Amino acid sequence: MVKGLYTAYTGMLNEQHRMDTLSNNMANVTTVGFKKEGTTSQSFDDVLAVKIKDSTVGYNLVTREGKMQPGVKIGENYIDWSEGSFKVTGNTYDIAIGGEGFFAIEFTNKAGETSTMYTRNGEFKLNVDGYLVNCDGDYVLDANSQRIRIDTTKESSIDKNGNIFQDGTLVATIGLTDFADYNYLARYGENYFTPVEGAQTTQASGQMYSGYLETANVSVVQEMVNLIQISRQYESNQKIIQTMDNTLDIAANQIGRL
Repeated sequence: MVKGLYTAYTGMLNEQHRMDTLSNNMANVTTVGFKKEGTTSQSFDDVLAVKIKDSTVGYNLVTREGKMQPGVKIGENYIDWSEGSFKVTGNTYDIAIGGEGFFAIEFTNKAGETSTMYTRNGEFKLNVDGYLVNCDGDYVLDANSQRIRIDTTKESSIDKNGNIFQDGTLVATIGLTDFADYNYLARYGENYFTPVEGAQTTQASGQMYSGYLETANVSVVQEMVNLIQISRQYESNQKIIQTMDNTLDIAANQIGRL
């Protein structure tokens, strides 16, 4: 009976984790370039249900307790890298990436430490000094990992390769970086990704589209369907615990009297 309580308990924990992930996706449905997350679940293997260091079978022996279903284990989250749809803005410095690749951003944290972060958010603008920055004021880097600075008094045009032209002259090229394996990218926060140990950069095959922004790849309808499903599964596990609690109450307080 207690095993059943534990199984239902782990089920509720797993559904809560799925709900947290889904809520984060829905909260970022309007975030430019956001990539939604998904969750996985794992069943506890019955090999975990064994006696170890038990005097009844011998300290050096390991014996199975029989076929058991001791619940569900929260698995790993994964990122859905599928491309979001494009939104027309008409702003020259709004850039969407068609295909694979990331913008390189010079990011400075609250401690003043600078590092290179990567994002699909191409909502850029020029600051008062003529540097191309994102909406948080972090510098956009060019193909040589340098800050991009252009003349704010002149009109600009940007082609699909990220080349910035003013008066017909090439003045800068927006850098685009890709990675051999996205499993070596970790979500940092603030819509940034950071490479972890083992990450290998490659030549990006994507193209840049000026005057567009890539929207989040989150389907509100699909997330609402998942929300209903998760809620029902959570309630089912909750009812199991209530039923077992009532059964234990009868066994302890009524049958036990006899």
